Amino acid sequence: MHKPIRFQDLGLYFSHKTCFADFSGQISYGDRIAIIGCNGQGKSTLLKIFQGTYTNYEGDLSLPDDLSLSYLPQIIDNFDSLSGGERLNKALTEALSIGPNLLLLDEPTNHLDKSNRRALVNYLRHYPGTLIIVTHDIELLQNSVDTLWHIENGKITIFNGNYDDYQRMRIQKRAAIEHELALIKRQKKDVHQSLMREQERSKAMRVRGEKSIENRKWPTIRSHTKLGDSIKTGDKRLSQIKVTQNNLIDELSMHKLPELITYKFQLNANVHQSAVITIKDADIAYDSGNTILKQVNFHLRSHERIALYGNNGSGKSTFIKAILDNKGIKKTGEWVLPAIQTIGYLDQHYQTFDANKTVLDTVSGCMPYASIFEVRKHLNNFLFRKNEEIEIKVSELSGGEKARLSLCCIAAAPPALLILDEMTNNLDLETRGHVIKILKEYTGAMIIISHDQDFLNQINIEKLYLIAEGSLELIKDGEYS
Repeated sequence: MHKPIRFQDLGLYFSHKTCFADFSGQISYGDRIAIIGCNGQGKSTLLKIFQGTYTNYEGDLSLPDDLSLSYLPQIIDNFDSLSGGERLNKALTEALSIGPNLLLLDEPTNHLDKSNRRALVNYLRHYPGTLIIVTHDIELLQNSVDTLWHIENGKITIFNGNYDDYQRMRIQKRAAIEHELALIKRQKKDVHQSLMREQERSKAMRVRGEKSIENRKWPTIRSHTKLGDSIKTGDKRLSQIKVTQNNLIDELSMHKLPELITYKFQLNANVHQSAVITIKDADIAYDSGNTILKQVNFHLRSHERIALYGNNGSGKSTFIKAILDNKGIKKTGEWVLPAIQTIGYLDQHYQTFDANKTVLDTVSGCMPYASIFEVRKHLNNFLFRKNEEIEIKVSELSGGEKARLSLCCIAAAPPALLILDEMTNNLDLETRGHVIKILKEYTGAMIIISHDQDFLNQINIEKLYLIAEGSLELIKDGEYS
């Protein structure tokens, strides 16, 4: 048990954006909260605020003395010799070993194979303490939490209920706002037309009145008074219409629709390059001498789509490193590989980036012959738009933003072979949907490592290779489980 966690007017601001402001409330023992929202909205930072390691925020947070918390980060840099899933399992085991009454988890299903993922979901379902989790995992959102904190448009909305209910509520709310906006805009248009007519009417009345005075149609002694009364009446009607118009403008500004993320980026294949891989009777080992895979036989044709499947630590990423001629890998056997510059590679830990470089410098390095205008246009297609968004260091990006930057760099030099290692880790649902769309349209060769079966099904994988117990084997359709 722990006493309530109280917070008042929490705000998170960066030079290029406001993540959220004026967030107040409390967390009681046993609450189960998911923080959701698009990539780069401050979800992971909010988790660190409650952990107590991030202090550059506004507002007040009171953590009770009887709080015992454990925190699992989104990107785990420790345990370099382990696979992504093994790193996460080890970090999670350490986090749980103290028996925390508050568990803070940032994308905990990243990298996990099906067995480990199932075990984690089951554990969280029965965890008795307080849970705050950042996730885009639909199963976790449906089964492991009962409260959603949605960060969007600079504020946090709290919803008590499951994810499906929240999505339905948001759709209904958006439709209601759109209806209200359409009504207000029609009213505003009608009022504007009334204003124009009244202005013309007032002008005509003034002209007629002045002519009547000039032609002595009105009694001279009252003529100017009568004209003044007429003008006052017209001005009053104009004033009333303008008040109505201003009220409608104020009402319109209060009905703000959430921004719909519109992606423009594509991922074209280099049609002038082939991406044939032939590997015969190969052994793959680390420099330490530990053999990971034996007697590997593998063939990839141009335009073919292949997925690698296997438990955490089985050697999937090691196999990819061998294809990429990683210096820490020893290979025997026959290897026919495409030129390294024709390969687009997304690393699950984003370690191919220089963390101290800015987003602009990183992408400019991938487009050495492009003008700054062309680089900025390319960045804009990947939603890196403002000066502040492209001048920040890679180290300051969220995991989802790093994934998007990886795609940005790959698309800058169209590859013949695309290698994606746990592509969907950290991606928000909007970005994930667009990535699926562009991968469907991609015409080059593709090797995918993923534990996300729905993702693999949607991008039309043609062959599935199982890596297990030191061997690589082509398995039949439908055997992925």
